[in-house]
Amino acid sequence: MQKCLFVLFFLFSMFSFSQEKDSLYFKNGIENPSLLPTHPFGIFSARINQNFKLRASKKTTFTFSSESGNTFHPFVEMYLPKDPTVREKFSKQVWYNRQFTFIDQQTTPAEYSNIVIDAVIKGFRLQVNFPITKEHELGITLRSYLITKGKYPFSFFTSDESIEWFHSNIAGGEDPYGRRYYGLNQVNFKYTDRNGKVLELKNNDFFLGGIEFNHYYYPEFLINKKRNLFVNFGSHLGFNTSTFNQSIDVGISANLIKKIQLKNKNEFTFALGGSVLRKNLINFNEVVDMGNNKFLGSLGSEIEFTKFTLKKNYHSFGIHYQIQTRYNKLEEASYYQLKGKWKEIKAGWQHGFTTLYEGLSAWTMLYTYGRPNYKITLYLMEDLLVNNAPDVQTGISIQIPISN
Repeated sequence: MQKCLFVLFFLFSMFSFSQEKDSLYFKNGIENPSLLPTHPFGIFSARINQNFKLRASKKTTFTFSSESGNTFHPFVEMYLPKDPTVREKFSKQVWYNRQFTFIDQQTTPAEYSNIVIDAVIKGFRLQVNFPITKEHELGITLRSYLITKGKYPFSFFTSDESIEWFHSNIAGGEDPYGRRYYGLNQVNFKYTDRNGKVLELKNNDFFLGGIEFNHYYYPEFLINKKRNLFVNFGSHLGFNTSTFNQSIDVGISANLIKKIQLKNKNEFTFALGGSVLRKNLINFNEVVDMGNNKFLGSLGSEIEFTKFTLKKNYHSFGIHYQIQTRYNKLEEASYYQLKGKWKEIKAGWQHGFTTLYEGLSAWTMLYTYGRPNYKITLYLMEDLLVNNAPDVQTGISIQIPISN
């Protein structure tokens, strides 16, 4: 799929469509594709992308995007003791020093869960944005996912071979997290929640994640034209349709954008935004527990430099940072006990659960080539905290305006 998308990139570069130039559409702040990480829990919820556009577009736009992320968590088990005395004892110890034998639920009552994640997750999004009025815009997005082994050449940057070549030859050392120990190019995707419900996916499993409705309001009265400051607000509704999480999510977002026009007509754009999602507001059946934090908060920021060509097309280079709140309640980290192959794996054997109690962050480098009749965006995302959520992710997006 990624190979086909890169072919499309060159085809769009060779051909153009004769349409009237719309300056508001043509370079409207920072128009990113979806930059949501392919987290093994996140793909089942309608998370919120920050919107760094200046105004509602004058034209209806169609966007297709594809992403590929490599996530690896060795098999690990978690026990959450129910006895307050045991919890108090554990809270005074570092988690890896906690010694407690769970025999059965009568003598040592505890909640139990396990997880193993080893796959390259590919995401596909179809999005249409409709201008409603001068200040309002509606976006409808259909998202889907494919679980793969991530072999060459379809996952060139996100395959196990590429990541372990980087570890062996540049940084990290030989097999620091156990990919080679478990075997490269494998799919092991299984999670048992604390209620005994199981989420399991196999190689080449494809599923529809859901459909999302995003409304954006660009208030003219809040625009500061002298300082080139722009604000927009979003309201978000997501219908999750996978077998494991048939539910409704709702959320809100707010974004601030600052544009600096240079003397040579090139420009810098700075953006900052935040959002809050109430996940699983309504469940249509008994869902898999993918985090007992009901709310997911996120912050995103970006700096982008845009260079215009003599023909008024442009090249943009951006650096984006995002952070999301934890999936599980932090208090549980003070008393959980984890079991895994810590002797066989040098580092990260515990990440399947420990990262659910930590904020997740990612840095992304983006390149966009824009013309009046299409935009192509390529990006590379890296999890610098090395908690594999995912480790490395790449993406490509094609956006085309549709005349009203």
